[in-house]
Amino acid sequence: MKRLSAIAEPGERNADAEARAVGSYRWVICALLFLATTINYVDRGVLGVLAPELERSIGWTDAQYGDINAAFAFAYAIGFVAAGRFIDRVGAKVGYAVSLLAWSLAAAGHALAGSALGFGVARFFLGLGEAGNFPAALKTTAEWFPRRERAMATGIFNAGSNVGAVVAPLVVPPLALWAGWQAAFAVTGLLGLVWVALWLPLYDPPERSARVSVAERAWIRQDPPDPVGAIGWGTLLGYRQTWAVAAGKFLTDPVWWFYLFWSGKFLADRFGADLKQIGLPLVIIYLMADVGSVAGGWLSSHLIARDWTVNAARKVAMFACALCVIPVSMAPMVSSLWAAVGLIGLAAAAHQGFSANIYTMASDMFPRQAIGSVIGIAGTAGAIGGILTQAASGRIREVTGSYLIMFVVAGVVYVVAVLAVHLLAPNLTPAAVESDRGMNDG
Repeated sequence: MKRLSAIAEPGERNADAEARAVGSYRWVICALLFLATTINYVDRGVLGVLAPELERSIGWTDAQYGDINAAFAFAYAIGFVAAGRFIDRVGAKVGYAVSLLAWSLAAAGHALAGSALGFGVARFFLGLGEAGNFPAALKTTAEWFPRRERAMATGIFNAGSNVGAVVAPLVVPPLALWAGWQAAFAVTGLLGLVWVALWLPLYDPPERSARVSVAERAWIRQDPPDPVGAIGWGTLLGYRQTWAVAAGKFLTDPVWWFYLFWSGKFLADRFGADLKQIGLPLVIIYLMADVGSVAGGWLSSHLIARDWTVNAARKVAMFACALCVIPVSMAPMVSSLWAAVGLIGLAAAAHQGFSANIYTMASDMFPRQAIGSVIGIAGTAGAIGGILTQAASGRIREVTGSYLIMFVVAGVVYVVAVLAVHLLAPNLTPAAVESDRGMNDG
């Protein structure tokens, strides 16, 4: 094997072969992140699958359903702020385990709800717990992967959100038909306990992990060292780079939540799909999203490997995704259920590719010890957008009797997001976090 100093050279043509030669335990960690994110979205997606059935049995209105989801978004916003700082302080091992335990208990607690208010309370506590997933996963990715591999690793674990969204419509309808909707919430909610039992013995930081070779540890640490010391929120909010990530999340996260929480209702209202029929269309949508998540991360990583700048690679990938979202505006106007499924699936795939690059931008521009806080700030921005759009969606549906406005907004907002990111971070220059002064984005 070549000397380790050669491994750090970004222009090496045999970099992929050397990456395989140094070891692969970092990909075991990535697999655990993927599994956690899958569980996160199973627990989050159960309500969206059961929404048409619960609407009939409990009798909530569209506005109440929007408010139930807004309660989740409100708690997610609060939780993201707290989780990002908490995980940066205690580390990914403890922080991730605490988050999993909290949201698993909240997810199972939905089984005790019997009214719109009860579901709103359950969703609130679910949002608090689930807010820890992405700050912990992004912090772990930054600790375990060099910059050249982070977009790919992020795309892989972020694909868990789509796998979770696929598993929910596969498992929940037959479980609810067999044992009742309460069982669907209880069984899926307790899956997180299995993950915690795997995470605690398998995870340690790469510097302390006995499973990591010297060569792999050198590969992980090939980038220039980060500055030493804690980085406060006040400092982070002073950088345009923070606002670039936050703007992208504010504009696009609510669209993903709209797909997750309203697609089942849309297909039921527009095409008459019931609990027995809803599973396959939702599975197709999220299988397509799964491909998009990995493809979006792969595209920017591939361009970087071909000597594109990080700035050009990330933004070209994001713009390509934004263009693929635009046709979803036509979903309420098509006459075929499967045409609507194809349009939503394409948009969901593009969203996930876009999201993989937004997340990776944070690790491009900030040192590892600030990743959790930056993602926490950005996730809070996304959740604030979710509060507004979830509450508005239910009322727009009640007033207009249509989903057209929501889908048109979903179709155009990604182009706006790319523009906002570029204006705030034109070069994706790393933030000069050793100083509290200025906004250093070149």
